[in-house]
Amino acid sequence: MSTTNNFKLIALALACAVVSVNCDNKDSYNDMGISADFSGTFVQQDQMARPAINTVFIAAGQPKDDFNAAIPSMMGAKYQSIFQSRLLALNAGYTTNALGQTAPQLTGLLATDVLNVDKTKKTTFFDGTNILTGRALADDVIDVELLLIFGGPMGTSNAALTSDHVNANDKAFGVSFPYLATTW
Repeated sequence: MSTTNNFKLIALALACAVVSVNCDNKDSYNDMGISADFSGTFVQQDQMARPAINTVFIAAGQPKDDFNAAIPSMMGAKYQSIFQSRLLALNAGYTTNALGQTAPQLTGLLATDVLNVDKTKKTTFFDGTNILTGRALADDVIDVELLLIFGGPMGTSNAALTSDHVNANDKAFGVSFPYLATTW
């Protein structure tokens, strides 16, 4: 046998050994001292379809816990007035936003913390034309939210408050699923 064939056979044997050692039909990890305990009561910990919304508009503690556990279809009716009160506390001069929404309209939309998706339009949080038709991975959601809260009817009011000035990720997105950059 040639040296190349020997090398191929050794490589194949090593590959088979690695696969054999790492793959088995055991579904239990008890021999490793790991066990899962699924007893008890489980509750939803965070409602975050639109990032930072419940952080900004709902106080910490019990109100936030209630909001996070709320059924989305019930959120708007229960939390719209709380959101509106907070919006006007943040921006006392609020009239309408760049979308033409009044305080009740904007807070009614935000209080139901779900991510709407429109399959007939470009998927984006806001790109100047399409509004809340989903959320693309690269959408600058915080800037959009700041613009809608502080930007006024033309989106140009309070320029210092309409951007977080973080205009790019520290790493590029990947080209294949799951697309997120690896952690640093």
